[in-house]
Amino acid sequence: MSSVLVTGATGFTGSHLTRRLLSERFKVSILARPNSNYSILELLGARVIHGDVTDMESVEKAVSGVDTVYHTAALFRAARFPDSAYWATNYDGTMNIMRASQKAGVKRIVYCSTVGVLGHIETPPADETAPYNPGDIYQKTKCAAEQEVLKLYESEGLPVTVVRPAGIYGPGDTRWLKLFKSIGQGKFAMIGSGKTLIHMVYISDLIDLFRLAADNPNSLGRVYIGAGARYISLNELVETIADTEGAALSRMHIPVAPVRLLSGMCEDLCRCIGVEPPLYRRRVDFFIKDRAFSIARAKAELGYAPKVDMEEGVHRTVAWYLEEGLI
Repeated sequence: MSSVLVTGATGFTGSHLTRRLLSERFKVSILARPNSNYSILELLGARVIHGDVTDMESVEKAVSGVDTVYHTAALFRAARFPDSAYWATNYDGTMNIMRASQKAGVKRIVYCSTVGVLGHIETPPADETAPYNPGDIYQKTKCAAEQEVLKLYESEGLPVTVVRPAGIYGPGDTRWLKLFKSIGQGKFAMIGSGKTLIHMVYISDLIDLFRLAADNPNSLGRVYIGAGARYISLNELVETIADTEGAALSRMHIPVAPVRLLSGMCEDLCRCIGVEPPLYRRRVDFFIKDRAFSIARAKAELGYAPKVDMEEGVHRTVAWYLEEGLI
């Protein structure tokens, strides 16, 4: 039985990946903080190792005897934290995983990066050869980590493959909840024209790509964008959600400039007092920065084929939100 480690297993992506691996009869270990909610994964058969990617001692314990490492742990969309916290988790933590895995003789590593390392896409769709252009601190720290990971492949033969997910969604995710909820309640208002492009990936399709990347011997040192079959405009996304929820959609559009100014002030103030801001720059960027990508490389080299289209994915997500009483 092949042994694997999943970091970030209590998060949305990591938990789905862990469940898939357990269902495929892998011997799965997870690295989790003692106060995190890992009880269900443990009941399903995952071996829990207490620790954190920033703690080298626990990382070395976690990778010991492991064949494959899936590194999905990251600090994401937590505007109340200082930049140093992002660097500690997203960069230093990633380097801990890579160095410890290399020392332990791990055979394969799949590193979960983000399409955010490319920032705003000037000429969509972008592919894996597009230049780095990170914007916020999350993207900058993920970009630095990705670049260093690829350097380790080139210089030391680190057995790693990089996967850059687009906007991940599906049952179990709550990052998109505010959008779905505001649309369902008739409170949503578009910031800007709504013509901005967005590319999403349903969670099970992304997990398919992780598995393909881990199993293909030719994927070493390669970068793959993980996204759905097509990108759409924000207007189309919002209309799809509204139709699924049976909600009346407001046609009001709010100018970008004043909202962006307010978001910056709000974020800076809330960071000073240590609370999560209700509005921040990254959230406004969602409405104004194009994010559209090509998945041609993953399709050609790995046989990646997204199975869940946007309409079906939104339907499943809404059904889960309703089942959980979230909307």
